Amino acid sequence: MIDPIDLELIVAIQEGLPIVSRPYAQIAAQLGLTESDIIERLTQLKQQGLIKRLGVIVKHSRLGYRSNAMVVFDIPDKIVTQKGQKISELAFVNLCYLRPRHGEKWPYNLFCMIHGKSRTRVLQQIEQLIQESALENYAHDILFSQRCFKQRGAIYSPLKPCS
Repeated sequence: MIDPIDLELIVAIQEGLPIVSRPYAQIAAQLGLTESDIIERLTQLKQQGLIKRLGVIVKHSRLGYRSNAMVVFDIPDKIVTQKGQKISELAFVNLCYLRPRHGEKWPYNLFCMIHGKSRTRVLQQIEQLIQESALENYAHDILFSQRCFKQRGAIYSPLKPCS
């Protein structure tokens, strides 16, 4: 059973932290706690696995990054982890992750995302990625984003206590 104060805290942060110099202090004031109480509770919630992570969601299109590509590869299972680690070291790769294949229609298992300001630059970076990661001999596809639907974390409000 989750503590009612922790439940209030989760509801208070789920749509994002306030953009102020001390966001935990502001949340603390709303909940009648101290800033250190908030930090301690968030640490405990993370340790308990009730919060997976706290992170920033950057609205990249507002920053001029409108040429965004998901690059998918079909990499043999025995080397996919090694290749994924190599790809994730590249500064221009925003995400890199493994997913299961889905037969002949979708043979890809390694996905990476590149956000760029121009299609030409993103294509250059993909070529660099392929060369530096020695992926020339593996099937891949490039899927450029056409629309942005949502950029935010999951919202669970209104949360109800579990019984």
